[in-house]
Amino acid sequence: MGEEKPINFVHVLCDGVIAGGIAGVVVEAVLYPIDTIKTRLQAVHGGNIIQWKGLYSGLAGNLAGVLPASAVFLGTYEPMKQKLLKIFPENLSALAHLTAGAIGGAASSIIRVPTEVVKQRMQTGQFASAPDAVRLIVAKEGFRGLYAGYNSFLLRDLPFDAIQFCLYEQLRIGYRIAAKRELNDPENAIIGAFAGAITGAITTPLDVMKTRLMVQGPANQYNGLLHCCQTILREEGPAVFLKGLGPRILWIGIGGSIFFGVLERTKLLISQQHSSKHSESELLKQL
Repeated sequence: MGEEKPINFVHVLCDGVIAGGIAGVVVEAVLYPIDTIKTRLQAVHGGNIIQWKGLYSGLAGNLAGVLPASAVFLGTYEPMKQKLLKIFPENLSALAHLTAGAIGGAASSIIRVPTEVVKQRMQTGQFASAPDAVRLIVAKEGFRGLYAGYNSFLLRDLPFDAIQFCLYEQLRIGYRIAAKRELNDPENAIIGAFAGAITGAITTPLDVMKTRLMVQGPANQYNGLLHCCQTILREEGPAVFLKGLGPRILWIGIGGSIFFGVLERTKLLISQQHSSKHSESELLKQL
């Protein structure tokens, strides 16, 4: 047997940053209107009419946050996954993927939460531009206003990231073993869609509470996650926790197929580039 090749964590980190940033931006740009519809469905109370105009409202500002947030997530997830897979036995690889997904989500939340707050306030028509949204939120609510719903975001996104990436990775492992070959782009996309749709459906109630807390503004209708849950149950009933379920499954399912398809293709291209540079370097040494 040959000596096991050590993992270059710098390359893994850089590759994750590049691939994650590209995949995140592509998904947001393509599926933003569905996300807007989902947010407006969750934000309205009772029989309020949903506004169908401006479905791309806040896209530019959101992309400015999604790019670094996705880069930080994958830049954390990929090297953490590699380290944990070396620590855990092979039969506990799912635990490594779950843990790496949660850690990646926690690391990127510093950027993702303000981005989400601004995006959802613009999607619900509270502000006309991202700079205005940031300026007025800070003026009226303080810097903490940009992190409205932070706890609910973590409660939704840490399990979401952990479950989605664990499902995706485990399904890919099982498929590779069954097929006895590497997966192609359509197969990665289908697995990503399935993992995204399942995870999106499971976390919809948490997403409803996160949306309500983020868009409430200085009115402070809800005093926290528990109060939000109790108020929704008392005033609107349990069915509200499934508001936006259809658009969320559609958005995250399609988004998962695009994200993981683009991610794996980008990682492959970067890996081929590294291999090409390594071959050139070895050739030059021999000359």
